[in-house]
Amino acid sequence: MCGIAGIVPREPTDPGRLDALVRRMTGAIVHRGPDDEGFHVTERVAIGMRRLSIIDVAGSRQPIATADGRRVLVFNGEIYNFRDLRRRFEAEGVRFRTAGDTEVVLHAFTRHGNKGLDLLEGMFAFALWNEDEGTLTLARDWLGQKSIYYAETPLGWVFASEVKALLASGLVTPEIDLQTLSHYMSLRYLPHDGTLFAGISKLPPAHRITVSADRRERERLWAPAYSPKHAGSEEQVIDGLDDLLKTVVREHLESEVPLGAFLSGGIDSSLVTAYAAQALTEPLRTFSIGVPDDDQSELPWARQVAEQYHTKHFEQIVESDLARLAPRMVAAMDEPVDPFAAGVYNVSRITAEHVTVALGGDGGDELFAGYDRYIGQQLAEWYSHLPAPLRRGVLRPAFKLVPESMGYKSFATKLRWLDSMAERSGVQRYAESAAFLRFPHAMKEALFTADAWRGLAANASETLLEPYFHDGAAKDFVDRMIYADLSTRLAEHQLPIVDRMSMAFSLEARNPFLDRRVAEYAMRIPAAWHMKKRRIKYVTRKLGERYLSRELLYRKKQGFGFPLALWFRDSLRPLIEAVAQESRLAEIGLFRREEMKRLVAEHVSGKVDHNYRLWLLFNLEIWYRRFFDGTETEALEEWVDAKRGVGTVREATAV
Repeated sequence: MCGIAGIVPREPTDPGRLDALVRRMTGAIVHRGPDDEGFHVTERVAIGMRRLSIIDVAGSRQPIATADGRRVLVFNGEIYNFRDLRRRFEAEGVRFRTAGDTEVVLHAFTRHGNKGLDLLEGMFAFALWNEDEGTLTLARDWLGQKSIYYAETPLGWVFASEVKALLASGLVTPEIDLQTLSHYMSLRYLPHDGTLFAGISKLPPAHRITVSADRRERERLWAPAYSPKHAGSEEQVIDGLDDLLKTVVREHLESEVPLGAFLSGGIDSSLVTAYAAQALTEPLRTFSIGVPDDDQSELPWARQVAEQYHTKHFEQIVESDLARLAPRMVAAMDEPVDPFAAGVYNVSRITAEHVTVALGGDGGDELFAGYDRYIGQQLAEWYSHLPAPLRRGVLRPAFKLVPESMGYKSFATKLRWLDSMAERSGVQRYAESAAFLRFPHAMKEALFTADAWRGLAANASETLLEPYFHDGAAKDFVDRMIYADLSTRLAEHQLPIVDRMSMAFSLEARNPFLDRRVAEYAMRIPAAWHMKKRRIKYVTRKLGERYLSRELLYRKKQGFGFPLALWFRDSLRPLIEAVAQESRLAEIGLFRREEMKRLVAEHVSGKVDHNYRLWLLFNLEIWYRRFFDGTETEALEEWVDAKRGVGTVREATAV
């Protein structure tokens, strides 16, 4: 695991200047690789890396070059089938100088091009310099576990594992990309190649891009496909999934440094723990966090799995000061953060005290229909068939009389959602549903100033989800929803959070469910099976019956949550009121201050639960002050304390 960065100048440039710039860039991401560093610098290119040593610790230093020195690679990630590929290449006459996976990636691409990349099963973001052609190739893994960003500057092309490294170069001036910001506020992810910084792009999953001093070519390497479907019986298909996961999890255990597993107590992480514990000859280390509220904590379920598989278990109750933690998480993300990030941040901090690699269960919900919203879409379809006069004239007024409890997925919010979604159908319903709790198009029009909205009004964010329903990759509506979530919310929201929050503590997170072989197998499962008997995650529950208790498998899904809605009416009320009153985004003419105040007042009064919107506005404020005003993280923590009336400065990572 590493952090990588580099520059391809438009014209031959003093190597000393390029060396200083690339070292400044890698210095900004030292957390991704505290063990080692390496550079390759000429007048035509500068590439560098920071290494977190995991496989072939003594060797496999980077950059690594071919024997003739004409091709040079820096690589971030893990290739889980590298031993099989190494044997294959050795049979072709390749002589290896190291024992790790980086050199396998080098030979795969230099010998076989895209066909060589297609052989790689793992997570990766790499940069390969071709001295003969004067080109740099960047590539990102199949499902987006690792990221790579790039920008065109007056000096030339620059790239890095994180946006902060590009900004550290001094070659990129931070400027808000309003269109991407608008989409993010509605959809909770950064679509396509967009970032919140104008001029900085990200490479989409399963793509490669080749750049030189004067050109750029991009190509897609792989695409999800949901047919043909498995032809066997349910039992046979689950047998096949069982065998595949045994193989994949075993490969994910490859490490020369201490390894463990995140264990939330949910189905996916519990299954990964079961497979890993059975594959190891020594006890697996597992890590869990919980909250003081017994109704929200999943620690008892995690403990049950740990006891069943005799793991060396570590658990901790956390009382996260979520608002004060936000500046540090935003600094790690280079973006606003979802409250979900706090759980990953905290468990990564605890885990990194004991191991360098941790397996997790990310991807299981997106591949196997694990979200309530899939059932919700079916319920909305049923409700939409009631006569419109009954829905609009009788039930809608009745729904409005239900008081808002400010609880997680409150009954009042569910009724409002159902009433709104019944007015739409198909992909439009799904797209509107994605933005419902955040900023739908009409709410953004009220929030943005007239000048800012002028360039955004014609581009409704919800339409960005439509291609995933119409490009032919999936036919059944359930598969289309899964495909859309896999390609958007997972790849461009959840996985970057997992990567940044874990790497903030120099911890490598591996997710066996996101192995391409598992993903392709899941895509071929008949769509009707995913919610058979009106139960989400039907297939993984049936598989889980072989390894986990029925009580764990069939309990209500919890997740790691915080009572933000209540906090914004109580302890965080002064803070969110200060955000609206002192917003820098209002000062620069982006948001209407009065609309921000209205949202706060409406929430505080209990009329409407705006907690998702208020959290986003708070995070955008932190993000702007950090990356545009240049306010340091510690100063932002003090600002948060001051605005909510907290007198004692505490550790930012206090739990």
